[in-house]
Amino acid sequence: MAVRHLDWEGCFNVRDLGGLPAAGGHVTRRGALVRGDALDRLSPASRRALEAHGVRTILDLRTDGEHRNGNGAGPPRVATVRVPLARIEDRAFRDRWRDRPVFCTPLVYEPFLDRFAGSATAAVAAIAHAEPGGVAFHCAGGRDRTGLVAGIVLTLVGVAPDDIVADYALSAPRMPPRFAALGLPDPAAAIAAFLRDEGTTAEAALLAFLHDVDVPARMRAAGLTDGDVAALCDRALEPVAG
Repeated sequence: MAVRHLDWEGCFNVRDLGGLPAAGGHVTRRGALVRGDALDRLSPASRRALEAHGVRTILDLRTDGEHRNGNGAGPPRVATVRVPLARIEDRAFRDRWRDRPVFCTPLVYEPFLDRFAGSATAAVAAIAHAEPGGVAFHCAGGRDRTGLVAGIVLTLVGVAPDDIVADYALSAPRMPPRFAALGLPDPAAAIAAFLRDEGTTAEAALLAFLHDVDVPARMRAAGLTDGDVAALCDRALEPVAG
């Protein structure tokens, strides 16, 4: 899976979701779906590389206040669609997690869907019905909010949980260079300590989420239609050979 990494200057955690086995003998299509960190940090050469890779729509999952962190530039022939995935701020959530780094782990995925399944559905529908060409979706670091959307999308097109977890794990070694380049402390040790206290790992937490939560049912209850799923599969999957 590591060969799917896209070495685009300005970003650190961009990869193509092509080449993953899916149900019914399908394989995910290279160039159809790209996940990444903040794509408005791409250098001019890398913006051209993104276009050359076939991306024609960027889905930005960040909240409004986060946009000031990028350079504000996008490839001229690529549309940007914003579907912010909000932070959970209710009292029950704060009482459970307090100031622990839950937002940096898949432990936040189920409570997020409990509260904001509609925004996750909007993100999936935006990917499914984007203009022809590849779709790149991103948050700030490309791991957690992006990981949730990737997990939902890959589940809906029939990729197995173990392969979704293996893809998620590819982000971990990409994080230290990103924090170093931004001049920020690396929170990896604090995140690992938090997960140990919870008796899990990031990979185990994601696998538990994928096994315990009926993701397609949650999405359909929040408004995702059979037509949305069909459009997503048409975009993401290679035809079965023969």
